Amino acid sequence: MTTASVLPPPPPTPASAEPAPAAGADQPLAARVRIVSPGRIAGAVAHLAALGVIGPGVLGAVFGLFGAGVGLLAALLIGVTALVALVYVLFAIAWFERVRLDGLYGLGLPVLRPRRSARPGFVGVLHTIWLQAIDPGQWRAVASFTIATILGVSTLGVVGFTAWGLAVTVSPLFGWSDINLLGLLPLYGIAAPLVGLLVFVASLAAMVGLAVLHGLISRAILVPSREVQLEEQARASDTRRAGAVRAAEVERTRIERDLHDGVQPRLVSIGMTLGLAQTKIDDDPEAAKALVAEAHASTKSAITELRQLARGIHASVLDDRGLDAALSALASRSHIPVTLDVRLPYRCSRPAEAAVYFVIAEALTNAAKHSRATGCRVHVRLRDDATLWARVEDDGLGGARIVPGGGLDGIVNRVTAAGGTARIDSPQGGPTTVEASIPCAS
Repeated sequence: MTTASVLPPPPPTPASAEPAPAAGADQPLAARVRIVSPGRIAGAVAHLAALGVIGPGVLGAVFGLFGAGVGLLAALLIGVTALVALVYVLFAIAWFERVRLDGLYGLGLPVLRPRRSARPGFVGVLHTIWLQAIDPGQWRAVASFTIATILGVSTLGVVGFTAWGLAVTVSPLFGWSDINLLGLLPLYGIAAPLVGLLVFVASLAAMVGLAVLHGLISRAILVPSREVQLEEQARASDTRRAGAVRAAEVERTRIERDLHDGVQPRLVSIGMTLGLAQTKIDDDPEAAKALVAEAHASTKSAITELRQLARGIHASVLDDRGLDAALSALASRSHIPVTLDVRLPYRCSRPAEAAVYFVIAEALTNAAKHSRATGCRVHVRLRDDATLWARVEDDGLGGARIVPGGGLDGIVNRVTAAGGTARIDSPQGGPTTVEASIPCAS
């Protein structure tokens, strides 16, 4: 299996969405999120109380799985299976924690996705597990879940004090007289409701404090600082620039090869045929006519090749009628049958559509030339995160590899330049699958 990917920029806003307000637009999203608001404090208290109930059980299961894995390493299969399961249990906890916090505070956290290795075979499986085990984003989310669980257990205790304080405050209404503070100090007369009110107010304040602390700690752990965001943007920009340069180089090489190996020899042949016909016009008019007819046919073939070459550089139908129509025209010209499934509620930016068109065109060309496929399936979707996703799958022999300057290398570089991710899966025996995800506004 061959896999290539790059980190995309943050998902863009769909064209139909309202523009963000200008105020504070230069600040990171987390800096504009209000942690201290009545609704979010109430939500945080509810979250903490729930985590105080289920969190200890979840963490206990994690430590139990770790102990089982380490203790049973002598029984290799059982111990290793338990440790691998532990890695993905931690991933599930991290995924839940990020979704929970994003829903509570609206931090704009991307959904945590499993890590994948670019290496093929069993070594790739082991490398994938190792990458997942050391994923810093996963461990930050697990740390946030652990801290939230501790705060949740504390919140449950504070809720108990709040209920006790409220009950003691209203105790004179029900004629309660046997009241003790912490079971030690008896309270008589007016002291009982006063102490109860004090405990009730202090417990509410502690509850609010725990909720605010939870929001601040969670944001500090999971939301990168402004400097880290700028570094990530610079790294993504460098990656996209390198991909664009490489894609342009590969495309230029392809054009030169097509011209040198295809159109140029045909034009030279046309010139020689016409020259030969010129020498025979007087002596053998019939032979001259035949040579002119041959040159005319070759000229039409050369024009067709030039049109195909120009279409590979720029598909005018893509600008005029959109990606769906352009892919339909592409499928109609394919040498193998193509099943198209394109569902796009609205058009994306031209760079995104052009990149997806190039990916599909190159994948179909490779399938026709090398895979001995009898059919291809193409799926194109616009996902909820405003990502243009495409998948091409053939039923060929598989075994495709990324070679510098080759078609698959061009796909990876073109997708990288558009700020997206590409995945190429081609085991021996097939099928070959090419997937690309590109931000719609890239």
